[in-house]
Amino acid sequence: MRRLGFVVNPIAGMGGRVGLKGTDGKVDRARKLGAEPRAPDRARETLETLREVGTEFELLTYGGQMGAEAARAAGFDPTVVGHPTGEETRAEDTRAAVRALLEAGVDLLLFVGGDGTAVDVAETLDAADSAVPMLGVPAGVKVYSGVFATTPEAAAHIALAFEDTERAEVNDVDEDRFDAGEVETELRAVATVPVHEQRQSRKQMSAGTVEGIADWFEGERRPGVTYVLGPGSTVGTIKERLGIDGTTLGVDVYRDGDCVARDAAESDILAELGADNVIVVTPIGGQGSVFGRGNQQISPAVIRQSDVEIVASRRKADGLGVLRVDTGEDAVDEALRGWQRVRVGRYETRLMEVV
Repeated sequence: MRRLGFVVNPIAGMGGRVGLKGTDGKVDRARKLGAEPRAPDRARETLETLREVGTEFELLTYGGQMGAEAARAAGFDPTVVGHPTGEETRAEDTRAAVRALLEAGVDLLLFVGGDGTAVDVAETLDAADSAVPMLGVPAGVKVYSGVFATTPEAAAHIALAFEDTERAEVNDVDEDRFDAGEVETELRAVATVPVHEQRQSRKQMSAGTVEGIADWFEGERRPGVTYVLGPGSTVGTIKERLGIDGTTLGVDVYRDGDCVARDAAESDILAELGADNVIVVTPIGGQGSVFGRGNQQISPAVIRQSDVEIVASRRKADGLGVLRVDTGEDAVDEALRGWQRVRVGRYETRLMEVV
């Protein structure tokens, strides 16, 4: 019987919907902006799928909001190996949880969080000289590491089905520089992870020539239409062509020659939407993620009121087998799935499958 160690970073991902580029050191600020915890919902989705799979396993976790509450709410009677030191959890609580789960003899460390949480888990495993594999449920704003499953549901299936392991990079980004529009990933650890096709690849930072895509947008933009322009260098080239002071890593809203909302949170975007809205997004690096990674401001509520245009350089499209969506709302994900036209040049589109 497989013994799963389950630990939740309850504050992971809180900054996404309110326009922050991460949550490390920004919890109070995120709450003041109206942020709601994202990790508990991701934990619940993972646990519900674990129950549905039906494979026999033992669930071990940490106390309170770091796992036990979600496990009991999902109908489990978990073994609780310890408790956080206070109401506001810290990185040391995550590290203590990992140590306690290792001492209890788990076969996999399944964690809910982002890159910062992944660093805490990986460094604790390394300090313990442990070969126990780790697997992340993506809940953070930025997910640059190769240790995460593509979705909470995929994490549950991988946790119970994997047979082999391999090594993967754990990367993190300086959030202050990220806020300033600079992306510089730092390799923080190399971890043992399950081998599975539904584990995401490490996010790549390169992109091809996208001038043709900017030419297309400039020729196709229409008066009165509200354009929600997502993050990434490909869409960033469109923003430069429009002559607006947009953000490379944030979401900007454009209409009739003006940037009407810069580095917008979900609430800012919703306030600017009109009768005719178009979202322009590019897949995130080597992951192929269209929604759910780095652009949580473009929420299901925004997507339901908008058309979606996906753009990508030819080089990026060539390197992607499929595209992925993980908005946090199943009905929206399902509506986006299927074959979609991706703009790869001024005149060229390519059919790619969204899964």
